[in-house]
Amino acid sequence: MIKLVYVIRRRADLTPQAFRTRWLAHGPLVSEVAAAIRARRYIQSHTIDTPLNAVLADSRGMAEGYDGITEVWWDSMEELVAGMGSAESLDARRRLLDDEREFIDLARSFVFLTEEHPIFDHA
Repeated sequence: MIKLVYVIRRRADLTPQAFRTRWLAHGPLVSEVAAAIRARRYIQSHTIDTPLNAVLADSRGMAEGYDGITEVWWDSMEELVAGMGSAESLDARRRLLDDEREFIDLARSFVFLTEEHPIFDHA
Protein backbone atom coordinates (compact mmCIF):
# COMPACT_ATOMS: atom_id res chain seq x y z
CA MET A 1 0.00 0.00 0.00
CA ILE A 2 0.98 3.62 -0.53
CA LYS A 3 0.48 6.09 2.30
CA LEU A 4 0.37 9.86 2.24
CA VAL A 5 1.66 11.32 5.50
CA TYR A 6 0.74 14.90 6.30
CA VAL A 7 2.50 16.37 9.35
CA ILE A 8 0.56 19.46 10.28
CA ARG A 9 0.78 22.59 12.35
CA ARG A 10 -2.26 24.58 13.34
CA ARG A 11 -2.87 28.13 12.28
CA ALA A 12 -1.52 30.61 14.83
CA ASP A 13 -4.97 32.13 15.38
CA LEU A 14 -6.35 28.81 16.70
CA THR A 15 -5.88 27.39 20.17
CA PRO A 16 -4.80 23.74 20.30
CA GLN A 17 -8.32 22.70 21.34
CA ALA A 18 -10.01 24.80 18.63
CA PHE A 19 -7.61 23.28 16.09
CA ARG A 20 -8.37 19.69 17.19
CA THR A 21 -12.12 20.35 17.10
CA ARG A 22 -11.90 21.89 13.63
CA TRP A 23 -9.65 19.11 12.35
CA LEU A 24 -12.10 16.45 13.54
CA ALA A 25 -14.84 18.36 11.70
CA HIS A 26 -12.75 17.93 8.52
CA GLY A 27 -13.13 14.13 8.77
CA PRO A 28 -16.64 13.88 7.29
CA LEU A 29 -15.51 15.84 4.20
CA VAL A 30 -12.64 13.39 3.69
CA SER A 31 -15.09 10.50 4.03
CA GLU A 32 -17.40 12.15 1.52
CA VAL A 33 -14.70 12.50 -1.17
CA ALA A 34 -12.80 9.27 -0.44
CA ALA A 35 -14.31 7.38 -3.40
CA ALA A 36 -13.48 10.22 -5.80
CA ILE A 37 -9.80 10.17 -4.81
CA ARG A 38 -9.82 6.37 -4.38
CA ALA A 39 -8.55 6.60 -0.81
CA ARG A 40 -8.84 3.40 1.19
CA ARG A 41 -8.17 4.60 4.75
CA TYR A 42 -7.87 7.93 6.58
CA ILE A 43 -6.52 8.44 10.09
CA GLN A 44 -5.97 11.58 12.17
CA SER A 45 -3.41 11.39 15.00
CA HIS A 46 -3.65 14.40 17.31
CA THR A 47 -0.58 15.32 19.36
CA ILE A 48 -1.13 14.73 23.07
CA ASP A 49 -0.56 17.71 25.37
CA THR A 50 2.13 16.32 27.67
CA PRO A 51 5.56 17.54 28.84
CA LEU A 52 6.94 14.19 27.65
CA ASN A 53 6.86 15.54 24.08
CA ALA A 54 9.46 18.19 24.97
CA VAL A 55 11.58 15.62 26.84
CA LEU A 56 11.56 13.28 23.84
CA ALA A 57 12.36 16.04 21.34
CA ASP A 58 15.06 17.61 23.54
CA SER A 59 16.75 14.25 24.13
CA ARG A 60 17.25 13.96 20.38
CA GLY A 61 17.93 17.61 19.54
CA MET A 62 14.80 17.77 17.41
CA ALA A 63 12.97 20.79 16.03
CA GLU A 64 9.62 22.21 17.10
CA GLY A 65 6.84 19.64 17.16
CA TYR A 66 3.75 19.30 15.03
CA ASP A 67 0.11 19.38 16.09
CA GLY A 68 -0.54 15.98 14.55
CA ILE A 69 -0.39 13.79 11.50
CA THR A 70 -2.87 12.61 8.93
CA GLU A 71 -2.40 9.35 7.09
CA VAL A 72 -4.24 8.40 3.89
CA TRP A 73 -3.82 4.98 2.26
CA TRP A 74 -4.18 3.76 -1.33
CA ASP A 75 -3.88 0.16 -2.54
CA SER A 76 -1.08 1.04 -4.99
CA MET A 77 0.67 3.91 -6.71
CA GLU A 78 -1.55 3.24 -9.72
CA GLU A 79 -4.69 3.71 -7.57
CA LEU A 80 -3.27 6.93 -6.13
CA VAL A 81 -2.48 8.30 -9.59
CA ALA A 82 -5.89 7.27 -10.92
CA GLY A 83 -7.53 8.79 -7.86
CA MET A 84 -5.80 12.10 -8.46
CA GLY A 85 -6.31 12.24 -12.21
CA SER A 86 -10.07 12.43 -12.70
CA ALA A 87 -12.25 15.53 -13.01
CA GLU A 88 -14.24 14.30 -10.00
CA SER A 89 -11.04 14.11 -7.99
CA LEU A 90 -9.99 17.62 -8.99
CA ASP A 91 -13.15 19.01 -7.39
CA ALA A 92 -12.66 16.78 -4.32
CA ARG A 93 -9.04 17.88 -3.87
CA ARG A 94 -10.05 21.53 -4.25
CA ARG A 95 -12.71 21.12 -1.56
CA LEU A 96 -10.23 19.44 0.78
CA LEU A 97 -7.62 22.15 0.33
CA ASP A 98 -10.14 24.97 0.80
CA ASP A 99 -11.24 23.38 4.06
CA GLU A 100 -7.67 22.69 5.24
CA ARG A 101 -6.77 26.35 4.80
CA GLU A 102 -9.24 27.16 7.58
CA PHE A 103 -7.25 25.35 10.28
CA ILE A 104 -3.82 24.23 8.97
CA ASP A 105 -0.74 26.45 8.65
CA LEU A 106 0.16 25.04 5.23
CA ALA A 107 3.49 26.89 4.99
CA ARG A 108 4.71 25.25 8.22
CA SER A 109 3.34 21.77 7.50
CA PHE A 110 4.70 19.00 5.30
CA VAL A 111 3.31 16.19 3.15
CA PHE A 112 5.02 13.17 1.57
CA LEU A 113 4.31 9.66 0.24
CA THR A 114 5.58 6.52 1.96
CA GLU A 115 5.57 2.79 1.57
CA GLU A 116 5.24 0.83 4.82
CA HIS A 117 7.78 -1.79 5.89
CA PRO A 118 6.27 -3.44 8.97
CA ILE A 119 8.87 -4.66 11.43
CA PHE A 120 6.50 -6.05 14.09
CA ASP A 121 2.86 -5.77 15.12
CA HIS A 122 1.90 -7.07 18.55
CA ALA A 123 -1.66 -5.69 18.29
